Amino acid sequence: MQSAFWRRAFWALAVCCAALTSGVLPVAAQEFPFCIKGCDFGSGRGDCSFSSYAQCQATARGLTAYCDANPYYNARAELQPNRSRMSRRRL
Repeated sequence: MQSAFWRRAFWALAVCCAALTSGVLPVAAQEFPFCIKGCDFGSGRGDCSFSSYAQCQATARGLTAYCDANPYYNARAELQPNRSRMSRRRL
């Protein structure tokens, strides 16, 4: 009886953890515009740590990999000033 309870509790916890972490992207995936994808680079997102397409192509050369645009990259975010550093006026 108790083992059935703990088995259900374990699976409920596992499902909750999987649901919470499935939509989380690493910060690096949002910072760079190009990703290398292929069987050597894990999940469907690949390794999004390339600042230029040429840099990504040079890494992919000789591997079963290809380069693609990072769908999570936001070029406008780099153009906006960092608001955390701006001083705030006191009224």
